[in-house]
Amino acid sequence: MSINILLSNDDGYDAPGLNVLKGALASIGQIAVAAPNANCSGFSNALTLRKPIRAHCYGKNLYSIEGTPADCVHLAVNGMLDFVPDLVISGINHGGNLGDDTIYSGTVAAALEGRFLRLPSIAISLVGERLEYFDTAARVILELLDWIRSATVPDLYLLNINVPDLPYDQLNGIEITRCGKREHGEPIRVETDRNGHQVYQIGEVAAPRDNDIPVNFPNSAFRALAEPRCGPVSD
Repeated sequence: MSINILLSNDDGYDAPGLNVLKGALASIGQIAVAAPNANCSGFSNALTLRKPIRAHCYGKNLYSIEGTPADCVHLAVNGMLDFVPDLVISGINHGGNLGDDTIYSGTVAAALEGRFLRLPSIAISLVGERLEYFDTAARVILELLDWIRSATVPDLYLLNINVPDLPYDQLNGIEITRCGKREHGEPIRVETDRNGHQVYQIGEVAAPRDNDIPVNFPNSAFRALAEPRCGPVSD
């Protein structure tokens, strides 16, 4: 049975993760892409409301959009495509979306926009230092699709999947987790630009903080990804 899938991301329409996923899914149905024309990491759920949004078509149902990840999904689902998607997948993101990061993530926001529009939605990210095994994350999505299509997942939820950057045969299952939390962010950096003006840089992301969580709670995504297993499905 064929399925209509809308792909988006926050790394940009030409990002390797998105294109690996598009290739992996091509044989199972109609694939559309609506993704930002530039990197939009950290844009969260922002929608562009005060100016028109320009879209560039580079193939049938393939668009790069001068807007946010949420803009991309909103436009695609509400009339840009020549079919109605059955499913929204955002990714494969270049890096994890864990804990409090999900609040800021453009990857998660694209999936969340699909969920707002009453579609089953997935955000998927590859977690590691070198980011080599996008094909592993794509294979995880392919294996989950049969379950996703047969299960009744209420539109109250979306799946946020984080896959370790490992060869597929080194994974050993799926763990359902809570998101987890981080410590307070690192201090801002104060710098001087070449014109002598004082400018500010947001500090580095903080380390995970899970020590105050009761022991009978599920593992956090941070803890699960410290082990060589198929990265958690978090809701």
